[in-house]
Amino acid sequence: MKQITLYTLLFLVLASSCNVGRYLPAGEKLYRGASIKVNKNKDVKASNKSLKKQLLLAARPKPNKFILGQPYKVWWWYFIGEPKRPKGLKAFLRNKLGEPPVVSSRINTKVTAENMTAFLENIGYFHSTVAGDTTNKGYFTNAVYTAHILPQHTLRNIIWVNDSSDLLKQLDVKGKSLLKSGMPYRLSDITAERELLDIKLKTKGYYYFNPDYIMAYADSTIGNYKVDLFLNIKSITPQSARHAYTINRITVFPNYTLLKPAPDTSIKGTVNVDGLLIRDTVHKFKPELFKRTITYRPGKLYSSIDQNTTLNRLINLGAFKFSKNRYEAVKDSADPYRLNVFYYLTPAKKKSLQAELDGFSKENKYIGTKLSLNWKNRNAFRQSEQLAIKAYGGFEISTNDSLKKNNNFRVGTEATLNFPRYLIPFFRIKENNLYPARTQFLLGYEYFIKQSFYTKNVFRFNYEFQWRESANKQNILAPLSFTYLYAANVTDSFYTAAALNPALLSNVYNEAIIGSYYAYTYNTLNPMAKNQWFFNANLEAAGNTLGLLAGAKIPRSKYIFGAPFAQFIKGDLDLRFTKRYRSQIQWANRLQIGIGFPYNNSAFLPFSKQYVIGGSSSIRAFSVRSLGPGSYLPTAKDQSYYQTIGGDYKLLVNSEIRIPLFGRFSGAVFTDVGNVWTKDTVLFGKAGQFKKDFLRELAVASGIGLRIDVGVILLRFDLGVPLHKPYLPDGQRWVIDKIALGNSTWRRDNLVFNIAIGYPF
Repeated sequence: MKQITLYTLLFLVLASSCNVGRYLPAGEKLYRGASIKVNKNKDVKASNKSLKKQLLLAARPKPNKFILGQPYKVWWWYFIGEPKRPKGLKAFLRNKLGEPPVVSSRINTKVTAENMTAFLENIGYFHSTVAGDTTNKGYFTNAVYTAHILPQHTLRNIIWVNDSSDLLKQLDVKGKSLLKSGMPYRLSDITAERELLDIKLKTKGYYYFNPDYIMAYADSTIGNYKVDLFLNIKSITPQSARHAYTINRITVFPNYTLLKPAPDTSIKGTVNVDGLLIRDTVHKFKPELFKRTITYRPGKLYSSIDQNTTLNRLINLGAFKFSKNRYEAVKDSADPYRLNVFYYLTPAKKKSLQAELDGFSKENKYIGTKLSLNWKNRNAFRQSEQLAIKAYGGFEISTNDSLKKNNNFRVGTEATLNFPRYLIPFFRIKENNLYPARTQFLLGYEYFIKQSFYTKNVFRFNYEFQWRESANKQNILAPLSFTYLYAANVTDSFYTAAALNPALLSNVYNEAIIGSYYAYTYNTLNPMAKNQWFFNANLEAAGNTLGLLAGAKIPRSKYIFGAPFAQFIKGDLDLRFTKRYRSQIQWANRLQIGIGFPYNNSAFLPFSKQYVIGGSSSIRAFSVRSLGPGSYLPTAKDQSYYQTIGGDYKLLVNSEIRIPLFGRFSGAVFTDVGNVWTKDTVLFGKAGQFKKDFLRELAVASGIGLRIDVGVILLRFDLGVPLHKPYLPDGQRWVIDKIALGNSTWRRDNLVFNIAIGYPF
């Protein structure tokens, strides 16, 4: 009882301290907000709650924020007081913690009621009325509105008034209109219809048309809450908007600069290529580039689709920093309905050299650094080909006492040549997509040192195509992907360990991976969308043709370039869904499924193709290489000799609730489930092999997280707790009842603290 009295007294003290009435200007009261009483006709289908919610959106002004009935931000505003300097600490705190009072003199119930009435009319509740008044209590004032709502009108007939021009034929509105008989009258639908018709006309040559030339008139006098909607082209619509235009002349300025713009009328130094006048006096670009990229040609009907496609393709070439166009009507009384088009292209800097120094800490207790030098030519052969050459070197040092003198060193180089078109021998594919297709060649080499054990030489070559169906759909197809791994300088220490565990020898096997792959990605792209989807699917195959030709039946029995070639088929699926709630809470989910099928010349997937589990973006209560495959428990020796401890199959499910806290801080609660498995028993015995009861070998973890959005990057801190450990004996794997947060030994052995940049998915 004493405790309750104490809390009550504390609340009264806080409430009295928040009494801001004494600070308000004379004659003013603090506005607490608006309430709405709805009186609706019995035939109105919408609920009172829905109508109130919509009408409140039109209420002005917006009130101050309240907690427990107190305007805490206004109290802070007065408590901090007037700052002496507009940019000082006091001003910062006042604007951050407080807000100025919304006072009664700002309330105009008549204007707000008129806005609410107009809103009702815009959604078909014609002849409805709203009236407003205010009520006072203490130093507070409230706005009270009463709405008398009649039934919503619906469309009976949509009638186009005949027009003497050819516009109605071009519109072809029958059956393709957004407006349908029987649907509720909504001004937003009429506006959308006008904009849709404008878009349609813009694709048929009507360059000077705009939606304002379409007039809509609603006749609500026909009774029975019906409306006849009349649409027509305004009589004041100019002749230029009533006629379709064709393209007359196309001029391209590929070296345009604001400092010395070339005169539009000058054709000196231009080259005519397939109807394109290209003014490139310094010969930076081959004319074929513009012939392939610009979709317009003289005599073709103007189309907004061609306009947008061309501009988008030009800027996505990568050779231009800015691109814009301009249209100008031809001044010819005999044939006035023609357009001259001018393209102004500002080249990006052709060559660049960049150095990057990265420091990192890996989840496998390695820290290190990497230095990269990157050189790029954005117009290598004068058709926007991008040539990039990278050289890098780095090292990783183990901080684990059991892995001393087990450090990694690597140096390498990589060259990529990217063509903004399909490059296929004996074939030529014409493109009209918004995004230019790309052909990329990659050639790379890396020298890797596993201190005290072995070295590896890795050669890579890729030939791939990249194209987009739209902004959120991307495809990658590599008809040829080649990787060659050659191990050398294998030490006696390594062979001594391999004598006890022969599976270690797979680390120093030479191997050739020759195959192809396809990847498809879909992304919602809109970060503010209520429902966000991400989907990625990959399919990769290697050694199939070689296996048929060589007749491979036994693992590592057939060779190419002095090394056994890998044979496998591998498919991956990555599906993500994030739901956003009005309170800015997000529920994020991810499903990853990976299936690899090594066969004939391969007993298991190459290490670079295996699936791994654990870490800050996977199962956050298990560090990388400390989990799986299956019920296998990796030892310290496994971690020291293996580049990767992985499997041929993978299942991963993540679910995370992201909660905004304050300012740039947000929290998270997550659950992670998954594991990897092998196809057979070669590397990890039966413990790692995929079985029918694989669900019993799923690792389960949960935890909490903190995110800090610093603008450029997002810092992420996650604390994971294991709930199900698949490597424990069957029947003892659930460890929820073993959680002992107060025990330091338990915390050391179980809690995993992850620091990362960006969301895990």
